[in-house]
Formats: sequence, C-alpha cells, structure tokens
Amino acid sequence: MHTTSVSLLERLRQPPNHEAWKRFVHLYSPLLGYWAERTGFATSEVEDLVQEVFTHLAKEMPKFEYDPDKTFRGWLRTVAINKWNEIRRRRQIDADGVSHLDVDDAGSQDPAKLLATDEFQRLLFQRAMEVMQTDFPGNTWLACKKVIMDGQAAAEVAAELDMTVGAVHAARFRVLARLRQELAGMLD
Repeated sequence: MHTTSVSLLERLRQPPNHEAWKRFVHLYSPLLGYWAERTGFATSEVEDLVQEVFTHLAKEMPKFEYDPDKTFRGWLRTVAINKWNEIRRRRQIDADGVSHLDVDDAGSQDPAKLLATDEFQRLLFQRAMEVMQTDFPGNTWLACKKVIMDGQAAAEVAAELDMTVGAVHAARFRVLARLRQELAGMLD
C-alpha cells in the first residue's frame, strides 16, 4: 500500500502500529545518527541520542497533529535539539559535581544548523529512496536510481536494463511522484 508521509505520521498516532513505526525508524535512524555524529557526540553515544529521540516521539505521536503550514522536520528538529541539550546537561556534571563537558566545545556544531542543511535533505532523500526500493516492481526503482542518483543518461540506462527510453522516463516519473508523497511535509 502506497502511503504519503502525512498518512505515515497519522498511522504513527494509532498505537500500536508496528509497521508504521518500523518504516519511520528505518527512514530516520541513519539520518538522526549521522546528525548526532556531526554535533560532536562520540560514536558510542549516538545510539543513546537516537533512542531518546524515538522514545520521546513514541510518547508524543498520539498527541501530534499535522499542521500543513509547518514542517514535520521542524518539529523533529526541536525534539532532537531538546534531547541533545538534555544529554549535554546530564553529561556536564557527574555524581561528584565535576564538569566533564565544555558546553562551548568548539568541536560541537549547532544542531539546528545541521538539521537545516541541504546535506540533511539529501540524506533524507537517499534514505527514502532506499526504503521505497521494495515498493516498485522490476526495474522501475533501479531505472530511476540510475538516472537520478547515479547521474546516468536515460538512453544508457535503457540499454543497460533492456528498457525503452520512454519506460525509463516513466519509471523516473513514478518513483519521484511517490517520493514527493512520501516526503510531503518532512522537508522544508
């Protein structure tokens, strides 16, 4: 069943919808992990941040109401930044009251800036393409991937996949239309 991102978000509100959560976690885990690594978190701590974000989302999604005038990514950014700041505050002082983290650490980047980057959008696009791969029959997804992500010419892809150039263009159109549905409201 092909669903838009808005319907995916709606399905996340209906407990327990394991398939919707599986798809959502599969789509966003690598992106949140990548973002966490870029903010200065140690690799061993990245999973903790991502887990805290998803734990918070699991509690909040039943109350979440999609607003078409706002982006889901903006809300996710707020959740991620808040969790990032909570973890940094907890790490600042250990049980003895000794500070172990310089909040002005020059190696850490502002998470709001990282989530607003074109790179984040590119990664989300790539991840969505990977998630959608099984949703298309035969060479449809592969033809689109080769044209869009690999930068091959449609004629070259057509010859390689034993398709017509028109079929490659149609495949590209179908996958990109579905991608727009899948990411509606998730990108600025």
